[in-house]
Amino acid sequence: MLDGSIRSNIQIGSEVQVVQKHHQRSGELTEGIVKRILTSSPNHPHGIKVMLDGGIVGRVKKVITTFE
Repeated sequence: MLDGSIRSNIQIGSEVQVVQKHHQRSGELTEGIVKRILTSSPNHPHGIKVMLDGGIVGRVKKVITTFE
């Protein structure tokens, strides 16, 4: 699994696990496919912010699969 705090590890179509804003304390992860990458900087200490296919927005904690 790749680090979710580095933007180059994440692509549209990647399968990822994100933590949503309201789950930050519990650390509950939601799995999905990246629809949009919302963070423009090359890295972020808390994870790159993305929107998943279902419209869920969160910060990537783990990248499960990516396409090269």
